[in-house]
Amino acid sequence: MTQSRLSPMPAPELPVTEWLNTRQPITLRDLRGKVVVIHAFQMLCPGCVSHGIPQAERIRRTFRDDVAVIGLHSVFEHHAVMTIDALKVFLHEYRVSIPIGVDQPTPGQAVPMTLQAYGMRGTPSLIVLDKAGNIRLHHFGQADDMEVGALIGQLVGETLQSDDPAERAPMANDERPTTGCDAGACAREAS
Repeated sequence: MTQSRLSPMPAPELPVTEWLNTRQPITLRDLRGKVVVIHAFQMLCPGCVSHGIPQAERIRRTFRDDVAVIGLHSVFEHHAVMTIDALKVFLHEYRVSIPIGVDQPTPGQAVPMTLQAYGMRGTPSLIVLDKAGNIRLHHFGQADDMEVGALIGQLVGETLQSDDPAERAPMANDERPTTGCDAGACAREAS
């Protein structure tokens, strides 16, 4: 991943219509003090099924006590078939154990609210937040496990009180070509 020296940005709250695999709704505010990994996916996105979801599960297993991993089902194409019932079956069949939020649709638009609020290009997208709730990684497509793990390990080791940018890992934003589902292309096709 290409490291860029951008200031970490506060993450907006997740506009979610429903939560699955959890007993209660999750808010980013409630997760302050933990590193948070958000994996945005669609159940019909090949890159999500083959790389993104398995990576999110590996992160959860590896950093069990130190990192909150959240899945975000962000539908921007094939809306009619990606229902909540289909998602429940998908999560069961693929044995997805992480909490899953269903991204809130944007009225009159194909791209849902969280995808827009975070400026995500499509799915799979990986967002990593530090303990203060700042975005430290924003990645579209398949992310390298070792690079993501190294960043998460560094963020887990940071103290929450540190406001010195020199002590924080730089925000990473990878611009390499990817094999993901591009929301912009779907929005352009819909218009």
